[in-house]
Amino acid sequence: MPLALLALAVGAFGIGTTEFVMMGLLPDVADDLHISIPTAGHLVSAYALGVVIGAPLLAALTARMSRRTVLISLMALFVAGNALSALAPGNASLLAARFLSGLPHGAFFGVGAVVATAMVPPERKARSVSLMFLGLTVANIAGVPAATLMGQHLGWRATFLAVSAIGLAAIASLALLVPHDRNHAATATGLRGELAALRSVPVWLALGTTVAGFGALFAAYSYVTPMLTDAAGYAETSVTLLLALFGVGATAGNLLGGRLADHSLRATLFGGLTALGAVLLLFPLLMRAEWSAAVAVTLLGMAAFVTGSPLQLMVMEKAAAAPSLASSANQAAFNLANAGGAWIGGLSLAAGFGTTSPALAGAALAVLGLGVASVAYAVDRRRETPSTGRVITSHVPEESGALHH
Repeated sequence: MPLALLALAVGAFGIGTTEFVMMGLLPDVADDLHISIPTAGHLVSAYALGVVIGAPLLAALTARMSRRTVLISLMALFVAGNALSALAPGNASLLAARFLSGLPHGAFFGVGAVVATAMVPPERKARSVSLMFLGLTVANIAGVPAATLMGQHLGWRATFLAVSAIGLAAIASLALLVPHDRNHAATATGLRGELAALRSVPVWLALGTTVAGFGALFAAYSYVTPMLTDAAGYAETSVTLLLALFGVGATAGNLLGGRLADHSLRATLFGGLTALGAVLLLFPLLMRAEWSAAVAVTLLGMAAFVTGSPLQLMVMEKAAAAPSLASSANQAAFNLANAGGAWIGGLSLAAGFGTTSPALAGAALAVLGLGVASVAYAVDRRRETPSTGRVITSHVPEESGALHH
């Protein structure tokens, strides 16, 4: 695999760390800024809002730029947002800085996925995407716990300065390892062409599968801490280690999904969503003992992230005229899944269905994801040509020849 994938993974590691570390630093930030923890929780929402707005917007606005230049620019914006977070004098300025930090998130993964697939043969495209996402999953194992400990001992501002340093390392790696794409500007469709490509029904069905499928994950994962403490009987001090197990499962699932999707994208997607629904259905039983709860958390990460690369690649294939915008829009869909899944899981708790009920709500969303994926498959079948029986779908353009050192 090309070394440039390492540069993309370094950027993904920094982004994954800053996205999730705020959850562990909320008490420290709230105490330092003299605000309540619920108010500090808006800092998580501000970042997610930045992702949702920035992903399609920045991808569309940079459609005619060199993708290498776009990636470096996005990472520079990421560094600026985290540096401003470290220097923020109050809650309002920190909210603005967190929003700024989130803006490049989705576009980086979206454009990065296009660059990753352009550097490898067609039979390795999903694997290349999974290697870029590896930085994100490893961040949950090492980056977030280490950054949280740093914030607790050196102050939360030190954490964001450290993340800025990771961003600078990513910029250096991108500049050194990612090839120039000199021919991209000549073949780019521009803003109007990028937006027109999103009018396709298959693209929206692919995005809908992402929202439902990962909504299933976040319906349960958002409330996994009370499940582990109240249902499984773990002490609160053990939760950080258990969340690292989730990261281990997510890393394994991500790598497995990339390999399987290169053989059969559709089968991997259906299999992953089915496995995710099954794990979530078993959650209430698995949360009755400490050992089985640990297994459940690991399996949850694995089942969910098996579908990550297939979903990303499917969206790109359905919008070949605008792969960067569609791929970035899929990252916005991931964050909508985060917010929507957490909201639906919270409804089940508010209704009094019990501590593990969000997992069952997640299982229902996984079934919905399977339904949307089935509709997408049916639409593809209807687009078959009578003469050849081949599906008329858009495929990611072969750009390997357009990349030069």
